[in-house]
Amino acid sequence: MSVTGTEIEGGGSLHQRILSEISERILSGAWAPGYRIPFEHELTEQYNCSRMTVNKALSQLAKAGLIERRRRSGSFVRRPQSQAAVLEIHDIRIEVEALGLPYRYELISRQKRRSSTEDRALLELSIAGPVLALECRHFAGKRPFAHEQRLINLTAVTEASEEAFLDTAPGPWLIGRVPWSEAEHRIRAVAADRHIAASLDIEPGAPCLVVERRTWSADHPVTHVRFTYAAESHTLVARFTPSQS
Repeated sequence: MSVTGTEIEGGGSLHQRILSEISERILSGAWAPGYRIPFEHELTEQYNCSRMTVNKALSQLAKAGLIERRRRSGSFVRRPQSQAAVLEIHDIRIEVEALGLPYRYELISRQKRRSSTEDRALLELSIAGPVLALECRHFAGKRPFAHEQRLINLTAVTEASEEAFLDTAPGPWLIGRVPWSEAEHRIRAVAADRHIAASLDIEPGAPCLVVERRTWSADHPVTHVRFTYAAESHTLVARFTPSQS
């Protein structure tokens, strides 16, 4: 005889147990985005419970944005979607942890060099000088979350030349050391080239959202950074009020 999702041995409800176990599999990465969750009748047999109990748990998971329920096809793990405020400078770690996923940072390359023509254009430098070029990846759980390409003006931030950035992402490192006085955001959509596709574990040509930012400190260019996200996993949000005449 099946139970109905009330109290079970060991405390707590069966509904809560189903909810917790499926959530844990999703958040740990054991069930990746796109994975089909067992059908309701399969979960009913697995947990020896009523279909109502299973449906209640799946409905709650869908409301939380962890799964997508498709009529006649079943339920599938959704790719977590983050939201970032357009007018803020924020730490990607906070974005990832807001999704309930563990964060990890990885340095791909670090190169100190004399600025090229392209570097000077990105940083709006009038003359050549030393820059630090960094390429990084940010992970949400086991999946790549964002690809970062950054230039740091070493004339403005000399201590960055000695920082390895092996364990600390450059964004929060800069925020903690250089007071910025002005910032500019540019947002655009692109198709992933082979390099970005490999970095984000997506198909070449897949739609991506690119957020480029420049910051200044007392009129001195500090950094230019380009964050690339898989388009389906990221949303930009702007809240504003009517302008005052």
